[in-house]
Amino acid sequence: MKAIAIDFETASEERGSACSIGLAFIENGEVIRVEERLIRPKSMRFSPMNISIHGIRPEHVEHAPEFPEILDEFIDDFRGGLLLAHNAAFDMSVLRGACDTYRMSYPELGYLCTVKMSQKVWPHLISHKLNVLAEHMQLRFVHHNAKEDAIVCGLAAISMAREIGALSFADVPPKIGMRVGRLTKRGYEPCSIARF
Repeated sequence: MKAIAIDFETASEERGSACSIGLAFIENGEVIRVEERLIRPKSMRFSPMNISIHGIRPEHVEHAPEFPEILDEFIDDFRGGLLLAHNAAFDMSVLRGACDTYRMSYPELGYLCTVKMSQKVWPHLISHKLNVLAEHMQLRFVHHNAKEDAIVCGLAAISMAREIGALSFADVPPKIGMRVGRLTKRGYEPCSIARF
């Protein structure tokens, strides 16, 4: 099963205001390709708080493509694949919000949340934020850069899958009591962990 770790940065509190996307493509237990794109949000409204987090300003995306062009570029990669996101509730809401903004159908895909995975696989960590996972794996990265966040998310998912003896990401959910999240043209189902 192909897997793609995904991360969005947003221009404001509006979920459809994606201004950057990072993608880390995973095959056979390693990251084989990384992509990053700036995105011109439809409203071009940037919140000072969001700028302070990721450093992306309106002038950086003024000539960037809008979301439909970005989705069109990667839609074939998403189709039939599995997305991995750290705090997937956020990233999937950005994907849905951007699709809603442009009145586009949601892409059909499954997804796993690496926060939920890490809570089950690495319960001893003081936190399950991405920077804590990076430290646990002895990785350095620039946090809140979509490309770097996607890479660390992908590497964390690979490491956790190996730790629980999963031969593929498809084997992870049954081993830890996780339900795969789904995005479909009709809506979505969240990724969740069974409560015992």
